[in-house]
Amino acid sequence: MTDHGVTLLQAVPYVRMYKGKVFVVKVGGSALCRKDLLEGLAVDLACLHHLGIKVVLVHGGGPQASDLSKRLGLEPRLVAGRRVTDEKVLDVVKMAFGLLNTDLTAALCAHGAGAVGLTGVGAGLIRARRRSPVRVSPGPGEAPIEVDYGLVGDVEAVEPSLLSRLLEDGRLPVLCPLVSDGKGSVFNLNADTLACSVAQALGAEKLLFLTDADGVLRDAARPETLVSYADIPEIEALRDEGRISGGMLPKVEACIGALRGGVRRTHVLSGLRRGGLLTEVFTNAGCGTLIVDRREREVYQVERVQEPVP
Repeated sequence: MTDHGVTLLQAVPYVRMYKGKVFVVKVGGSALCRKDLLEGLAVDLACLHHLGIKVVLVHGGGPQASDLSKRLGLEPRLVAGRRVTDEKVLDVVKMAFGLLNTDLTAALCAHGAGAVGLTGVGAGLIRARRRSPVRVSPGPGEAPIEVDYGLVGDVEAVEPSLLSRLLEDGRLPVLCPLVSDGKGSVFNLNADTLACSVAQALGAEKLLFLTDADGVLRDAARPETLVSYADIPEIEALRDEGRISGGMLPKVEACIGALRGGVRRTHVLSGLRRGGLLTEVFTNAGCGTLIVDRREREVYQVERVQEPVP
């Protein structure tokens, strides 16, 4: 048994299934707020990498950006889980994301993962346009309001050739959500949206979100209400009932978008649990929420029955 509670016998069928496939892993800033969490993530990602899985890591940094904003006298404003970004806030975001990107890249390289730090600006990787004002509901049951998110981008196109070349060269791209319109303007982009777009462009096998929650909960105040797996209609029903809100909302919307864009499976799990990523990928039970398209759910149920039991 490994120190993560995953036996080799459990892992082998999954290694055989996923070797050479692309996983896009998105980690939020809350799962990177301590050095031990960052180190644990690096160990897990390096393990996937050395087992032949092609990993692209997308990271956020919301808590770090908010903390730095407050230290600089700027009060953060988030609406429906997304940050309102003016010029001063964009400078803060650049600093916070740059620090995290460097630390993540260094930690992964220390474990032989060949990580390469990137933004969505370089090589025209992500082309975006500034988001127009939109009407959103600030919270469950609240009336929609018009919000101008400022210097926030919406993805227009992804040019995945650079990422594909890096993956073929045995590298692990570490991507932060700063993007450009190709005309010199830089935008903040929600990292969940970025991960979804990259996963679709690369035809990823899996898109995994590491958060500060155990997964999707029917009741956010009760961890025992974890939804272990669900299809799109079930997740949409929970969302429409107001059971999914705040920072979890962009994640489940990204999962739905990715599945409809050709990604086979999506996961939401805790990034605060050491070894959770390996447990989710290499065991039948997992530890978070697996979200699939309706047609995929039947396949998953068959696999659960047929999987060898150690």
